Amino acid sequence: MDAVSSPRPGQHGPGQHPPGCDHIALVLQGGGALGAYQAGVYQALHEARLYPDSVAGVSIGGINSAIIAGNRPERRLERLREFWETVTAGRDWLWLPEGDDARKIHNMWSSMMTMAFGQPGFFAPRPENAWFSARGARSATAFYDTAPLRETLLRLIDFDVLNNGDVRYAAGTVNVATGNFAYFDSTKATIAPEHVMASGALPPALPMVPIGTDQFWDGGLVSNTPLQHIIDNPIGDHVLVFQVDLFSARGPLPRDMPDVLGRLKDIQYSSRTRLVTDYYQRLYEKDRLLKRLLDRLPDDQLAPEEKAEKDRLMHMSAFTIIQLIYQQAAYEGQAKDYEFSASSMKEHWDSGYRDTQRTLEHKEWLKVFDANDGIETFDIHRDQE
Repeated sequence: MDAVSSPRPGQHGPGQHPPGCDHIALVLQGGGALGAYQAGVYQALHEARLYPDSVAGVSIGGINSAIIAGNRPERRLERLREFWETVTAGRDWLWLPEGDDARKIHNMWSSMMTMAFGQPGFFAPRPENAWFSARGARSATAFYDTAPLRETLLRLIDFDVLNNGDVRYAAGTVNVATGNFAYFDSTKATIAPEHVMASGALPPALPMVPIGTDQFWDGGLVSNTPLQHIIDNPIGDHVLVFQVDLFSARGPLPRDMPDVLGRLKDIQYSSRTRLVTDYYQRLYEKDRLLKRLLDRLPDDQLAPEEKAEKDRLMHMSAFTIIQLIYQQAAYEGQAKDYEFSASSMKEHWDSGYRDTQRTLEHKEWLKVFDANDGIETFDIHRDQE
C-alpha cells in the first residue's frame, strides 16, 4: 500500500501556510471504517507540509484528530498507520476475486464478522447480551465494550502533547440526558481518553462514556460535521479549512434495498454539512452588508450596542473551505461504515490520498486569499470528475 508507506527522508520540517493564510484547520466527519479516507487526506497534506493548527472531529474523525493533535509531526503518520492497521487486522480473505459481486460478498462477510466479534483494539462484544441484561445494568445499554479503544488511545496518543502542543483539538459529543451537542476543546478543558471515546460512542452498539457527572454519546447523532465549531471559534484572520466528509450528499438513485439503505445513511449524515456551510455563507453576506452601512455613520451617531457591533465586524475572519468528500465504490452498501477489512481500509486511505493530491495540484483556491473577506468553498476533486 504505497500511500500508507513511511514518510520520505527529509520530508519533515516546519509547516507552511499559503500566502495570505494565517491558520490551517482540519475538519473530520464521523463515518466509522470510512475514516481511513481521512488518514489518506492527512498524509497528502503532511507531505505538502500543510500541517494543521487546529483539528476538530466527530466520532472516527474525533479519533483521527486526536492522533494528529496528540503527536509531534514526525510521529503522526506512523501513529495513524498503526491505529488503522490495528483495528483492521486479521479480517481479510487470502485471495480476493475481481469484480463487484465477489467484493460485495467479501464486504458483507467482513461486516458480519465485525458484528459478531468486534474489532481488535477498538471494541469487543460484551459477554452479557443487552437484551437479556437487567434494567439499569451497564451491559443493558450497549452491545459492545470499548475498553480496547481506551488502551489503543493511551498507546498511540501523547495526551501531554494534545493538551499542551501547537495544535488545538476539539471533539463533538452529545449529552445523553439533555440531548445537547457539546464540544470538548483542548483550549478549555484537559482532554483525556474518555473525551475522545465519547465522541465515537455510537449507540446502541457502543456504551455511553461518563465524564464528570454526565454521560455522553457520539456527536454524529446531532451533527456529523464539526465545521461550525471552527467558524464559531476562529483563530486567525484568514483560515484555510480542509473539510473531510465521509458521506456524500450527492449520489446515484438506489436500484435495490441495499442501495436504499446506503443512500439513506449518506443523506442522513451529510445533511448538516450543507446546512452549516450555506448558513454561514448567508450570515457572512449579511454581516458584510451591515458593516458597509455602519461604516457610513460617524461613531458619535452610533448607540453603544451599534458601536460594539461595528467593532465586531472590523475583525471578521475569512474562511476558504476545501471540501474533500469520499465517493463510495459500486460494491459498497449500507454496512460500509462498519466493514473493517484491511483491503477496504487500504482503498479508503489511498482514495483520500489521491483526492487530496489532485486538489493540491490545482491552485484556484490559492487566489482567494488576497481578496476574500467572507467564506469561499471549493470541491475541486469532484468537479474534476
